[in-house]
Amino acid sequence: MTVTDETLRALERQRTVEITTTGRRSGRSRRIETWRYRACGRYWLTGSPGPRDWYANLLACPEFTLHLATLDLQVRGRPVTDPDERAIVFGEIVPGLDWAGSLGSWIAGSPLVEIELG
Repeated sequence: MTVTDETLRALERQRTVEITTTGRRSGRSRRIETWRYRACGRYWLTGSPGPRDWYANLLACPEFTLHLATLDLQVRGRPVTDPDERAIVFGEIVPGLDWAGSLGSWIAGSPLVEIELG
């Protein structure tokens, strides 16, 4: 996929996004709403601490569709498990969220996936 200015503008405009993953057990398409963040100059999917089916699906099959208002993008997710990288990324995301709770809880328990555009 070629990353165009239109793609980047669409990503910047939309924080709440829908994604379609492939079910890890069923193999069926699963579409859900989640949050998109920008940190360290890249785009991420995450959520408050706790297990997420979409994250488990991306671990099993990292290719997914990112649905934006005007575009459907075929992308790849890169799950981030390295504690140091998680601390850096969440260190940019969490302080801007007044409802988020502690940075440590996000580092320890939140899913974190980099959206690889191409």
